Amino acid sequence: MSPIDIQKALKGIEYPASKEQLLEHAKGGDKEVLDALQKIEDREYEGPSGVSAAVFD
Repeated sequence: MSPIDIQKALKGIEYPASKEQLLEHAKGGDKEVLDALQKIEDREYEGPSGVSAAVFD
């Protein structure tokens, strides 16, 4: 899984977005992406780079 996979799963989401909104938007997609998003900190994310940083830190 790469940052590109995360961004594809979240394509079209409006930021800022909460962890819950990210999970809801990615639901039905790649299980590996969903598992990664479930592990990120429960806070609001300002954009795609923040989500990627949280997943790959």
